[in-house]
Amino acid sequence: MPLPRRKHIAEVPSVAMGDIAFLLLIFFVILARARDDSHIAWVPASGASLSKPATMRISVAIDRDNVTYLNGQRISHEQLGPALWNPEGAGDKGLLYNVPAGRRTVLLKIHKDATAQFFEPVIEAVSAAGGELHHVLEETQK
Repeated sequence: MPLPRRKHIAEVPSVAMGDIAFLLLIFFVILARARDDSHIAWVPASGASLSKPATMRISVAIDRDNVTYLNGQRISHEQLGPALWNPEGAGDKGLLYNVPAGRRTVLLKIHKDATAQFFEPVIEAVSAAGGELHHVLEETQK
């Protein structure tokens, strides 16, 4: 006598969907805060006829105390170049390594009272790494 076959119903387990969505939300919030540089105290210089860059990959800021930051993290002028471009590095090749030209945008935020001795090494390091500088200014109000 043949035994009746049981029908298997394929269902998507939806019990853990809420947990997975919550964990993904936390993950993306943490990643979004990684480039936060709102704690840096700087006042932009002013300019007229300003344009916005199409992409933003990296942010370099110099605050009112002439301290340099890379994506919100304090960094020395000597460490800035290798952090941007380090083809000989064992692990970290640099933030601009393997990034195609045209997408190497570096936002440069310099406090309006910063002197050349502090921002010229930053400009040299970004240029040597192949970064495309966009100086962040405040548009003058008419």
